[in-house]
Amino acid sequence: LFHGPTLAFKDFGLQIVGSLFADQIKRTGKPINVLGATSGDTGSAAIHGLANQPGVNAFILYPKGRISPLQERQMTCTGATNIFPISIEGSFDDAQKIVKELFGDLSFKAEVGLSAINSINLARVLAQCVYYIHAWRSLPDAVRSDVTFNVPTGNFGNIFAGWLVSKMGLPVKRFRIATNQNDILYRLYTTGEYSPGGVDPSFAPSMDIQVASNFERFLFYALDGDAQGVAAMMVELKEKGSVRIEGFDPDTFTASRTDDGGILRLIREAKDRYGYVADPHTACGFEEVTDGETTVVLSTAHPAKFPSVIEDAIGEHPVHPILEALKEKDPVNYEVEATSGAIRDFILSRAAG
Repeated sequence: LFHGPTLAFKDFGLQIVGSLFADQIKRTGKPINVLGATSGDTGSAAIHGLANQPGVNAFILYPKGRISPLQERQMTCTGATNIFPISIEGSFDDAQKIVKELFGDLSFKAEVGLSAINSINLARVLAQCVYYIHAWRSLPDAVRSDVTFNVPTGNFGNIFAGWLVSKMGLPVKRFRIATNQNDILYRLYTTGEYSPGGVDPSFAPSMDIQVASNFERFLFYALDGDAQGVAAMMVELKEKGSVRIEGFDPDTFTASRTDDGGILRLIREAKDRYGYVADPHTACGFEEVTDGETTVVLSTAHPAKFPSVIEDAIGEHPVHPILEALKEKDPVNYEVEATSGAIRDFILSRAAG
């Protein structure tokens, strides 16, 4: 799924969302300001979809030093004057928290015409539904009723798109949540406890997430639309640091966990067994692929984005011309204090319109 302009699966949704924003601006004549947080790939895909578009400025928060150098260059070397990559101290969860706080400030949201680019924006999730249908239709008829989708998972948006399609009628046997060492969703599905911890930087940085926004969205549906019940869970989570989640059928999902050593092992195994070079995130999706089961692994990023990890695993140094061209450009980014107030002031000083 990484054959888009930024070599990440998120190009599928964000190319569409970027075009929808452009159409909205053209129809209404009103400028917008796009705000998002990224753990690596969302930011560059969003930026590519919005760079140099009239009537829109994009503000993308990312955790300083916690994404790959090439991912950072994809965001900071565009040369577009309407793009503002903002590095903050902390983790993706810290950046996402600021984004949510600012979208919760309704007067500020209205003042600057704030729009979402993360999978907070349901349009992006719906766009991603399409490739589950395409993958299923590409399988032989004989195995279509016995399919497991293995999905490298951080913010739960990609796997949520697949689950939505299954609720629309696509016959999927199960979804496997493939986590890295930041394994909150694996721990949930093995213990029933939803308990965020600290984020441990890994070889798969786009999955270095503890609070998955779209899992909250999934809970709403899984608990029969009980909005008050979900809200109460989120309050309990904030106050106590954990919450026990029961009352929905877990059979649709299984989960796996892969630490950095496992990622290296799985990259080697995928190469030896299938002749396929998997990036560190996709490698997590190869955990628990077994004979006798029809498994679709969602491949999320081009391996050339993570050359040092690939080299450590199999001795190859993958390259891609899109990424090589970035090495000749000068990066531009902005360091801003990791508070909603500081980010609000930054946006106000540079907002479109």
